[in-house]
Amino acid sequence: MTTTISPFQTALQSLRTLSFKSQTTTSWISRRSVSGGKNRLLTRPVPPPTPFVPDVKTFLQLIGRNLSEHESKIPSWDSLFQMSSYDLRQAGIEPPRARKYLCWWRERFRQGVYGIGGDFAHVHNGVGHIQVVQIDAPADKTNRFDEQVPLLLRTPGKFEIPVNVPHDSRLPTVPLGQAKKVDGVTWRPQHRTLKGRYLEPLPQQDGTRATLAWRDGLWEVRRGHKVDGGERRKAEVRATRRIQERKDARAAAAKEAAAQKSAT
Repeated sequence: MTTTISPFQTALQSLRTLSFKSQTTTSWISRRSVSGGKNRLLTRPVPPPTPFVPDVKTFLQLIGRNLSEHESKIPSWDSLFQMSSYDLRQAGIEPPRARKYLCWWRERFRQGVYGIGGDFAHVHNGVGHIQVVQIDAPADKTNRFDEQVPLLLRTPGKFEIPVNVPHDSRLPTVPLGQAKKVDGVTWRPQHRTLKGRYLEPLPQQDGTRATLAWRDGLWEVRRGHKVDGGERRKAEVRATRRIQERKDARAAAAKEAAAQKSAT
């Protein structure tokens, strides 16, 4: 006895087979993408800690957004740079925007892009000292220096820059010609002041010396906030508000007119 398969049953069997292959392929791709991302992180170099960022706890405190609460979920410095986004999710770091922000900052750190104080070579008890020193003006900066600094404050052939120095010294440990300006700090010779985020000028130093200490959120990039529903809904929200304001104004005018009429 032969069994006849209708065209409908043949088409249904084909759809089931196609659906099974699609699910299998998707599962394989997802496992491969997770594994591939993990392997790429393992092969990339782990940047060494710096004097200003010696451990995971300090790193999480500096970048802010309450990520220091997840310190226990990242066991070591190497893990900080080798855990994939999937691993961070499995460790319980939520919401997703927190993982994205952490991955963005650690990639910047890997590439040597720090916040203020990240390039300090001398840190004592979590505090870095900044001192303004005079160096010989490079030939390519002499003209720019002369244009920016008023005549009374100008020192011929000299250039003033803020550098990181040991806490018990007023000079860097390298020759002045090799001293590098610290990032994120600006020296204003007109006002004799050092400008930078959370800098603390030292008294009786003529404004040429300041300190910078670790603090929570020192490098934090704050999240933006939506105004009137954000860019996509701003026009709609404001139009609705204007309509409601006109209705309220008409209602108030009508109520006032009714009150005056009843009074007369």
